[in-house]
Amino acid sequence: MNPKTPEPQAPLWRNGWYRFAHQHKSPNFGPRPEGARTDLVVVHSISLPPGEYGGNHVLALFGNTLDWSAHPYFESIRGLQVSAHFYIRRQGELWQFVSADDRAWHAGASHYRGRSNCNDDSIGIELEGLEGQPFEPEQYDTLVSLLAALKPAYPILHVAGHEHIAPGRKHDPGAGFNWQAVQRGTGWDARCFPAAVQI
Repeated sequence: MNPKTPEPQAPLWRNGWYRFAHQHKSPNFGPRPEGARTDLVVVHSISLPPGEYGGNHVLALFGNTLDWSAHPYFESIRGLQVSAHFYIRRQGELWQFVSADDRAWHAGASHYRGRSNCNDDSIGIELEGLEGQPFEPEQYDTLVSLLAALKPAYPILHVAGHEHIAPGRKHDPGAGFNWQAVQRGTGWDARCFPAAVQI
């Protein structure tokens, strides 16, 4: 009796889409500039309304389907068209909105490692949370796993917060984010992280 041939394992990435992420495709993206080297990961925090967790408002925002009348806060962001590549919920659940091969709209006016327009050559990861507040262990677990999967697929050299690429304009993920946990979890050199962060 011939042993059964094991089925080939599905690749981690297919056209920039990660196998272990739920897909919720956003229309808010575009091509990266020719020659762009995707070597930066930008960590953000988001919750809609701010400080409220567990709903689907973030998915709706990135999909351009948010009901602006559903909460008074939404009037202040009415018409906003943004996206990130990934979104990690409080329990660690991972969503993907834009192929990592494409340019998502997460950074805005920005400058880091001697380059401007960080959307051009970065991957944006949103954590469900409020800037300055703590994040959940499950979120760090998912983030570390995602970074480990990104590293062999893209030439990642830097991980920074939105606050580091747009200082003064943005403040997320803020003081509640544990950079040491990410550095320990990935085992990456401290030089991969912002100089302002004590690793």
